[in-house]
Amino acid sequence: MEGVIVDAFERLADLVGDGGVVVLSGAGLSTESGIPDYRGETGRRRRAAPMTYQTFVGSAAARRRYWARSHVGWRNVGHAAPNTGHVAVAGLQRAGLVSGIITQNVDGLHQAAGATGVVELHGALDRVVCLGCGRRSARAELERRLRAANPGWDARIQAVNPDGDVELDDADVASFRMVDCAVCGGVLKPDVVFFGENVPPERVRASYAAVDDAGMMLVLGSSLTVWSGYRFVRRAAERGIPVAIVNQGPTRGDDLALVRIAAPLGATLRRLVAEVGDAVRSPGP
Repeated sequence: MEGVIVDAFERLADLVGDGGVVVLSGAGLSTESGIPDYRGETGRRRRAAPMTYQTFVGSAAARRRYWARSHVGWRNVGHAAPNTGHVAVAGLQRAGLVSGIITQNVDGLHQAAGATGVVELHGALDRVVCLGCGRRSARAELERRLRAANPGWDARIQAVNPDGDVELDDADVASFRMVDCAVCGGVLKPDVVFFGENVPPERVRASYAAVDDAGMMLVLGSSLTVWSGYRFVRRAAERGIPVAIVNQGPTRGDDLALVRIAAPLGATLRRLVAEVGDAVRSPGP
């Protein structure tokens, strides 16, 4: 089995070394930064189902529960730092080998590591949008208002879930005070795509364009269970663009992949940067 992994890594290094790589990243890339995923090892241990868009817009009680839990859980995302995997992707981009980055993550860690031009398929938790007037604002602004509205509120975390969500006692949720849009009084929502909500079409178009121009697609830390990411792997395969997947656990796109590596992302990407970095620094005659 070790020989199989070595052979797969060598093929991956050859593909990445040719450049034109479009990266598609998922929650598994951020687990080493302390952010749980939905379907990997950390995801299988969690109990709560994610909030859906329909539930959020249709229930004030659901919004209170979401914002109370997210207000506490935001600390885990807002203070998270990029890990070796994020740094490696940014390094490959600076070396001219990565031509595009599409992420299903909402933590902003690709950009924090120095990556640019990232297509955030599902938005970002550090922004808030008003469902009434459409105004977007910084999450830090909302957090200041929530702290002011809830002096002395100190909920105890029972469990940590993905995307800045935690589990709280019902009594803590019930005592939490929400705030509305400071401009129009409308309902505030994190600027992310909830389950049951569509990815904005401009992000889909930008992602398809990146795939169509790519020399290969590299999937990092995604099970590809949801269509929002899987469609781009399908697009690459249909166009004859090689697909490589690095993920701990099976994925929906395994049968479309030329290279499949089941190994920790941080260590694998650090090794990849060292391998192709030597090639970039020492080109052949």
